[in-house]
Amino acid sequence: MANEYILEMIDISKSFPGVKALDHANLRVRPGTVHALMGENGAGKSTLMKCLFGIYIEDEGEIILDGQKVRFENPKQAMESGVAMVHQELNQVMKRSIAENMMLGRFPKNGPFIDQKAMNDFTKEYLDDLGLDISPKTKMEKLSVSQRQMIEIAKAVSYDAKILILDEPTSSLTEQEVEKLFEIINMLRDRGLGIVYISHKMEEILEISDDITVFRDGQWIVTEIAENMTNEKIINYMVGRELTQRFPPKENIPEDVILKVEGFTGKYQPNIQDVSFELKKGEILGIAGLVGARRTELLEHMFGVATLESGKMYLNGKEIKNTTPHEAIDNGFAFLTEERRATGIFPVLNIAENSTIASMEDAKVRGLLDNKILKEKTKWVIDSMSVKTPSSKTLIKSLSGGNQQKVVLGRWLLTEPEILLLDEPTRGIDVGAKYEIYQLIINLAKDKKGVIIVSSELPELFGICDRIMVMSNGRVAGIDDVENLTQEKIMELSAKFL
Repeated sequence: MANEYILEMIDISKSFPGVKALDHANLRVRPGTVHALMGENGAGKSTLMKCLFGIYIEDEGEIILDGQKVRFENPKQAMESGVAMVHQELNQVMKRSIAENMMLGRFPKNGPFIDQKAMNDFTKEYLDDLGLDISPKTKMEKLSVSQRQMIEIAKAVSYDAKILILDEPTSSLTEQEVEKLFEIINMLRDRGLGIVYISHKMEEILEISDDITVFRDGQWIVTEIAENMTNEKIINYMVGRELTQRFPPKENIPEDVILKVEGFTGKYQPNIQDVSFELKKGEILGIAGLVGARRTELLEHMFGVATLESGKMYLNGKEIKNTTPHEAIDNGFAFLTEERRATGIFPVLNIAENSTIASMEDAKVRGLLDNKILKEKTKWVIDSMSVKTPSSKTLIKSLSGGNQQKVVLGRWLLTEPEILLLDEPTRGIDVGAKYEIYQLIINLAKDKKGVIIVSSELPELFGICDRIMVMSNGRVAGIDDVENLTQEKIMELSAKFL
């Protein structure tokens, strides 16, 4: 008789210095199902999956895979046994080809040399299988985030996976790319894989999953069939209380123009072209668009990360030039980047250092850093952002993704910016923490700051923005008050210049 569960994780406990990440947690996954794993940031979801994948070794409990008790000491053992994981932060060698990334650690040999043809043929077989029309020789750096993610899934399938773990797989994807991903997930489910799906997006979870398990504070709370669950039920299980609203009330009142951008065109093509818009004091301006719309590139040019070919920018009526990030900070700009791990955090530094690194000058007394001021700044970040951490001395890389994001946002708020540029600010953050971040953004707008938000989640833009600017292929396709727009209209504008 076949096993009812392809994976059982029973009474799993895992502690780190100062924190018990998992407390007798349980997860049981049926073959041929998508099993959603939900919980607030720090609830233990990623820690449990890292125990399964051999990144961590559990302190207590047992793992049963396809009827056999297993204990993986490293990810290679897990993958060779049929457990594959696509991480939220993709770990890929960007300068190498798709085929080389697919075959890392298992290159086919022809004598003493790597067999390039065998490698490319093997990779193409799995790309074709998933309907990905890309050459195996393409370098990873040429691919979009969604394509890179599909490559990771293809790699997982090539290991003959029985269990596939997807950690926040749609956090950087547009609606069309999410549909493509769901097609692939459904195909793999039909082949009998057990898919563990970690996400904070409620609508997505209810659409794609068969079963839902909720964790809270490292403990198993409930496992239910998806069709028996609702948004309200899930949120209640996650936070232990009812959360009646997804978005705080908009209490900001936009006033006079604080920022004017005229004719921004990037130096290197393809890039932004002739982008012009205005931002008011106390306004939250959303930027929508498909992947490739160059939304991130616009923020990078505004912050001095990327080089302009032409264009001007005025702050409070005075022309300014942000030719470097340092100059941008001096001019009152702050920039929360999308790729948190690559360009947001300093992983080898602790929370205190990550919190204060952008406002060190304000912590100096007679030219020397004052520890008391640094401690006060760090305490403000931890308290106001509700960062879950045992200590300010904890390395930031050991925090959950959402808590890392809160620290980075807190870091920028310490600089007291006039203009806050936010690129996917709630990516990978749970519903409770999202509400807190939305409230902080609205409070900044109430304090007469100008806020610009790039987001791939249209409900988020409609929920907190005053106006939405839609970009298409590097150009402004339209801009209007939220009340005058619909999701359909935004999607129509997104395709305007394609």
